[in-house]
Amino acid sequence: MSSLLPAAPKFRLSKPDWLDSPKVFRTEVLAGLVVALALIPEAISFSIIAGVDPAVGLFASFTMAVVISVVGGRKAMISAATGAMALVIAPLNHEHGLGYLIAAVILGGVFQLVLGALGVAKLMRFVPRSVMVGFVNALAILIFMAQVPEMRDVPWAVYPLIVAGLALMVFFPKVTTVIPAPLVSIVVLTVITVAAGIAVPTVGDKGQLPSSLPVPGLPDVPFTMDTLTTIAPYAFAFALVGLMESLMTAKLVDDITDTHSGKTRESLGQGVANIITGFFGGMGGCAMIGQTMINVRVAGARTRLSTFLSGVFLMVLCIAFGPVVSDIPMAALVAVMIMVSVATFDWHSVAPKTVKRMPLGEMIVMVVTVACVVATHNLAIGVVVGCITAMVVFAKRVAHVVNVSGVVDPDGNQVVYAVTGELFFASSNDLVYQFNYKDDPDDVVIDLSDAHIWDASSVAALDAVETKYAQRGKKVTIIGLNKPSADMHGRLAGQLTGSH
Repeated sequence: MSSLLPAAPKFRLSKPDWLDSPKVFRTEVLAGLVVALALIPEAISFSIIAGVDPAVGLFASFTMAVVISVVGGRKAMISAATGAMALVIAPLNHEHGLGYLIAAVILGGVFQLVLGALGVAKLMRFVPRSVMVGFVNALAILIFMAQVPEMRDVPWAVYPLIVAGLALMVFFPKVTTVIPAPLVSIVVLTVITVAAGIAVPTVGDKGQLPSSLPVPGLPDVPFTMDTLTTIAPYAFAFALVGLMESLMTAKLVDDITDTHSGKTRESLGQGVANIITGFFGGMGGCAMIGQTMINVRVAGARTRLSTFLSGVFLMVLCIAFGPVVSDIPMAALVAVMIMVSVATFDWHSVAPKTVKRMPLGEMIVMVVTVACVVATHNLAIGVVVGCITAMVVFAKRVAHVVNVSGVVDPDGNQVVYAVTGELFFASSNDLVYQFNYKDDPDDVVIDLSDAHIWDASSVAALDAVETKYAQRGKKVTIIGLNKPSADMHGRLAGQLTGSH
């Protein structure tokens, strides 16, 4: 009798991929350290944008990185406080205070959970390659532009330090790849400036580093309907921008690493991470493209360990090694980010050979995406505008591939029109003008065997053709409809105008 019972399922814990070899482990640890160093000045800068204390941005980067390393859907991707998210919620902080900002972050995380559960990640399949390339190139430009203020009105010593940092990152990998070149560059430039007493802007000049770990708590707001209506619009915008940037970054990392990621899990993970971040007093965040590129492309990380350690090292560096980290020259981090922007830009996409071969529409979509992102400093707006432009270009292109050809029977009693192509709102508008209503015989056959009806506009166009022939006492027969087209035509024919 017992043999008929189903066997108990076997549960086996798989070994983490970062334990595959000492080399992988070392790469992940060092990558986490490099990213943590790069996160500190950025998190402080984004705190300034949002109008909050530097600790609020640093706490957000810590909790986002640690939580997303566990619940996220894309290995090795870095999530932390970002400029785009800071811009979205900055007005709320300026008008109502930090408590409202924190409450909006928590509600934004809830919205992300809902959107993730509704399958918003599946919309990524509708992002064309030209928009993706534009997104990457715009991102590289933004990363570089963000470094420009660090090179203005600074002591002359900053410039040779940046050049030295770039040289180290270019040539050090030829010696060894055991230690990431950006880490070597940061350490060497810090030692030089401290030992020689060179007075240049440092990380410490950006703001005071926190001296203790964040403590969980509720946002300091009245829990009323007024509060909800105040924060809801900001929270929803926060959720959309965060998901858009995170999913686009995940897709980019997929392409770089030639691996697949769970986009729905990433959407849900972003929600969980932002809710936890809010309860720990952080300003929220999403995937960070620049730091992700440092982690994946520059340092060669591929597992969740580097993401987790970037958050852990961030807090360790701030709390235990605050004075040392404060002495890191901004020139070293500027050099790292310039290198990242150069590595991120898709140079092949603007090569003369590529430009010459690429269809004009594709180039327009890429340029529009780049222009919108650079103009607004908002990757989400650029992607949306790019996708809309791509749709218009596609519709315009497809609109011209519908062909109508008529053949009159030898006895002159019947004409057969063969329609080929995809009939939808853009292509069916000219359909009415493709027939010879005046001179055609009384029996007209429209053969749609090589066509497909996609929308009501196409049915309305066919109705108009039939009406024009009927006004001249001629009969129209439509044949060759495939099942979906026949269903749509049967349901809508004669029903789309008030005259029927």
